Amino acid sequence: MSPSRSDDVTVDPLRPADYAESAADSADAGGSSSDDTVNSPALGVVGWARWGWRQLTSMRTALLLLLLLAIAAIPGSLVPQRSADPNGVSQYFTDNPDLAPILDGLQLFDVYTSAWFSAIYILLFISLIGCVIPRTQHHWKALRARPPRTPARLERLSTHRETLVETADVDPAAFAADAVAVAEQQLRRGGYRTERYDTARRGAPSFSVSAERGYLKETGNLIFHGALVGVLIAVGVGGGFTYTGQTVIIQGDTFTNALVDYSSFNPGRFVDENSLVPYAMTLDEFSVSYVAPDESGAGQAGDFVARLITQRAGEEPTAGEVRVNHPLDVAGDRIFLMGNGYAPTITVRGPDGEVVYSASVPFLPQDRNLTSLGVVKIPDGLPEQLGLVGFFYPTVAELESGALTSGWPALVYPELTFNVFEGDLGIDGGIPRSVYALDTTDMTQLTGGTTGVDSIRLLPGETAEIPGGRGTITFEDDSALTPTGEPVKRFVSLSIHRDVAATWVLVFASIAVAGLLAALFVPRRRVWVKATVQGSAVRLEYAGLARGEDPTLDATVERFAGEHGASLAGRGASQPT
Repeated sequence: MSPSRSDDVTVDPLRPADYAESAADSADAGGSSSDDTVNSPALGVVGWARWGWRQLTSMRTALLLLLLLAIAAIPGSLVPQRSADPNGVSQYFTDNPDLAPILDGLQLFDVYTSAWFSAIYILLFISLIGCVIPRTQHHWKALRARPPRTPARLERLSTHRETLVETADVDPAAFAADAVAVAEQQLRRGGYRTERYDTARRGAPSFSVSAERGYLKETGNLIFHGALVGVLIAVGVGGGFTYTGQTVIIQGDTFTNALVDYSSFNPGRFVDENSLVPYAMTLDEFSVSYVAPDESGAGQAGDFVARLITQRAGEEPTAGEVRVNHPLDVAGDRIFLMGNGYAPTITVRGPDGEVVYSASVPFLPQDRNLTSLGVVKIPDGLPEQLGLVGFFYPTVAELESGALTSGWPALVYPELTFNVFEGDLGIDGGIPRSVYALDTTDMTQLTGGTTGVDSIRLLPGETAEIPGGRGTITFEDDSALTPTGEPVKRFVSLSIHRDVAATWVLVFASIAVAGLLAALFVPRRRVWVKATVQGSAVRLEYAGLARGEDPTLDATVERFAGEHGASLAGRGASQPT
C-alpha cells in the first residue's frame, strides 16, 4: 500500500512530508498562498544600496559607461564648442536660428562640461575605482600565495608528456629527487615561481615541483585600469587649470597675455583671469607661398609661417615661428596658427582734414583667393556716425557681370572697395556688437546698391571723397612698414592654449598602453614536473595548464621536457624512453 496523506493523495516516500506538487497542494499542506509567486524578503535601504554598488562596480557596467562616454563625445565634434570655437557657435546661431536654441538647451555647445557628460564621466570614475581596488587586493593575495599542489593524476590534463628513465648505478629515489631539483632550477630561470611537493604513495616515493608564471598578465590588466583612472583624474582636475583663448595680431602689432587683449577667452574653473603668465608677442612677418598657376591646385597655400618676437618679463626678446600643426611654446602656453589674411590700413578724415580714424583693419577671407570682407565703424569725430562695409581684392579681376573678385591670393594688383552707411551704429546701447559685422537697420546707405552712387574704389596710397562733403578716406600704402615691402599688412589668427594636464595624461596613457600590452600578450600558465619511482626506473611526467587561450602551451611543455631530459644525461641513468 502506497504512503498517502490524510486526504488520500499519493506521495513519494522519498520526498519531504511538506513537499508540494502545486500551489493547491501547498495550500492543502497548510500554506496560506493560493498562487505560484515567490515572495522574496524585503531588501531595505542597505540592501538596495549594496545591490546598486555591486552593479555599478561590475566590469560590465564599466565597459558600458566607457562606451557611453565615447558616444557622448560625438556631438562635440559635430557642432562647434564654446570652449574652443566661440565664433563658430555665434555663427551657428546666425545660420540656424531655430535649431541652435534647442541644441543649446541640450548643452550640445558645451558637451564636455554638460551635466549629462559629467554624470557619465563621474560614474565611470567611480566604477573603475570600485573594480580596481577589490581586484588589486585579490591579486596581491594571489602573488603571495604558494603555487597549487601538484595534481595526483597529471595524465588527465590535455597537455601532458611522460617518459620512463631506467636508473643504472644510482638509487632511483635519489635520481628522482635530483631530477625534480634540476627541473625546479630550470623553471626558476624561465621566470616561474616554484614550490616542491614530495610525497610517498603506496610505498612509491614521488617528487614533484609546481610552477606558475604569468601574474604579470593580471598585473598589466590592473595597471591598465588604474592608468585609466589616472587619465580621468588628470583630465578632470587639470581641466580646471586649463584655458583657451583666441586673438588676432596684425603685422607690427604686439599682443600681451592679458584678458583685455583676447578676442575670446574660455578659462577653467580654477583659472585666475587676472594672474596669467606675463609675456608679449609681436608679429614680425607672415610668409606664405602659393601653388603656381600652371600646376595642380593652383592658388592653394603651399606653406605659411608666422614669425613672432616673444618676450617674457625680465628676459631678452626671442624669435619663434608658428606653422600649421607646429605650435610655438611660450611660458607654458601653446600658440597655434588658426588663420590669416590681409589688414589694409585705412585713414578717415573729417571735412576739416582732421583724422578721425586710422587703423589697420583685419578683412576676413571669403574664398581661397582671399577675397576679403571688412567693416569700419566711426562713432565719433563726424556729424553722424559712419559705417563702411568693404571688400579687399589682393589681385582684383572683373567678372562678365561687372562684379569684382580676386583672381589670385597674393598681392599682385590690390584694390579696396567700400559702401558707406550713415546713421546709428547701435553701439551706444551697451549691447555687445561684433567688429566684423555692421547692423544697417537704422542707417542710410550713401554709396553702392540702389543709391545711384558708385562704391568707393581705392588702390594703395589713393584717397577718395566721402559723398556729401563728409570727409575723405585713404587706403594707406604700408610698403615701408612691412619686411617684404608689400603695400598691405598681413594678420594672423592665433589660438592660445594652456593645458597643465597634458603631460600627466600622456604619462598615464603610456602606462595604460604598457599595461594593456602585458594583459594581452603575457600568457598565464602552470607547469608541473613529477618524478615517481617505479622499481628500478623513474617515471617523469610533464604537464601544463593555461588560464585562457595559450596556443604555445603544448610547444612549451614539449620543449621543456626535451631540455630537462637532456640535462639528466650522464647522471647515472639511461636516456629517457
